This record gives sequence, structure tokens and C-alpha cells, in this order.
Amino acid sequence: MRSWLRQHREALVLAAARFSRPGGLLSALVIGVALSLPAGGYALLESLRAVTARVSIEPQITVFLAPSAKRAEADALGARLKADARIARLRFVPREEALKELAAVQGLPELVAALGRNPLPDAYVVIPRDPRAIEALAADLAKLPGAAQVQADAAWARRLAALGAIARMGLWLLAALLGAGLVAVTFNTVRLQILTLRDEIEVSKLIGATDRFIRRPFQYLGLLQGVAGGIIALAIVGLGLALLNLEVRPLAESYGSGFRFAFLAPRDAAVVILFSGLLGLVGAQLSVGRHLRAMEPK
Repeated sequence: MRSWLRQHREALVLAAARFSRPGGLLSALVIGVALSLPAGGYALLESLRAVTARVSIEPQITVFLAPSAKRAEADALGARLKADARIARLRFVPREEALKELAAVQGLPELVAALGRNPLPDAYVVIPRDPRAIEALAADLAKLPGAAQVQADAAWARRLAALGAIARMGLWLLAALLGAGLVAVTFNTVRLQILTLRDEIEVSKLIGATDRFIRRPFQYLGLLQGVAGGIIALAIVGLGLALLNLEVRPLAESYGSGFRFAFLAPRDAAVVILFSGLLGLVGAQLSVGRHLRAMEPK
């Protein structure tokens, strides 16, 4: 056991020495820059998802009455809506409740107080049974007596959710393509190291060194390059988000919001480093395995 640990320690020290050369550091920088693209995109999507998660994406229609409508007119419209078999649920929002919700929004209490009266109408929130028929239902509801305006409130939210799904799929595809490129970068770096040390490797084989013994330092080299590339990617993402937040802050504050682009969660950051390290290890394994098979002592 001690001999095995000593061999791994020596291989790690040798790999660290090779990694400290300009070629190893440059490869880690290339890995970091490439990996920062999907990592940064994921961080942006997660920040935006936290905002959209607070928005209901259930398809719904809001039927507004005229501001001057009497409660009897609202009750009559409600009876017609309840009788429609295409409506699953119905909720009445009186103008007083709507005004309270508006006043609760940050930055608007002063505006509401300055109005002097309640300009909001009564409204019904309609949940359709078939979300696919929301446009047709909204058009029919707009023709009912007493309905001043009809708005399909959640249509934009569903489109936003669909766009988010497409963006996440695009990030996964980008990560897969860049991952293949990072494996190729590590493969080429280790290949150059093997060709440089070809004579030393052949002598080591002649005196009885096993392929596993020879392979070990190169595996550690690929792992170190990958881990360093992951750390560099996180540093690039952190710097990029900090620069974006400098511009986002005044815009968010103008809307009374404290929104900021958040950095990756600790678990996600650890996954980035682990993923990058595994890519480096895979590239090194493929490279050293191929070249050792073709390299026999003469």
C-alpha cells in the first residue's frame, strides 16, 4: 500500500512539473475559455429562471369589466362564464383587491396614493379546460355583454418557458461540442509530451516498466489540466457576471427590484470542475493508450 501511494505521489509531482511548463498552462487556459461559455450561459439561465419561477405559467384569461360597471353587471357576467363548459375554474377579482395588489408592488404605493380614486375595473380570471384553445376562448369571451377587455395573461409566460427549454438544450449541445474539443486539446498536449519523452519511455520499457506505470503521470497531467481549466472557467464566469451586474443594477433599481445575476451554486461550480477534470483525464487516457500501443522498445 505504501509503495502504491508513493508511486502515485511521484507521478503527481512529475505531472505537476510538466503542467507548470508553458504548454500545460496554455492548454488549461484554452480549456477554461471554452468551458466558460456553457458555464456562463447556465449561470445566466439559472438567474432568469429564479425570476420566471415566481410567475405563474398556467394558461389563464383575464376578463375586465368597464370601470363604471355595477356589481349587478359583474354578477351577470360571472353567471355566463360559469355556464361555459370550456372554463375549468373562475375567480372574481374586485377592483378593491386589485388596487391593494397594485399598491403592494415596490415603488408604486406613492403612485396609487396620488391617484385619489380607484381607476381599476372588476375582473374575472378564467382558467380554460383546454390550454390549446385559449385564443379561441378569449375571442369568444370578448363578445360577451359586460366584457370591456379580454387578455390572455399567460401566453407570454408559456412562450418564455418554451424559450428557456430551448436555451437549456442549446447549452447542453454546446457543452457536448466543447467537451469533445477539450478532449482533443488534452489529447494533443499529452501526445506532444509523449513524443518529446519517447526515448525515455522506450528505455523505461526495456528495464521493465509497465504501461500502467508509464501512463500514470500523463493521466495526472490531463486531470490537472482539466481541473485548472475548470477553475479558470469559473473565474471568467465570475468576472463576466460582475461586469454585467454593474449595468444591470441601475436598470433593476429603476424598477424597484434588487435583481442581480447570481454566480453558480457551490454544487454547480464543483460539477464544472469535476466535469472539466474528467474531460482532461479522458483525453489523456485516449492519447497515452494509443501511443503506448504503437511504441515498443527496439
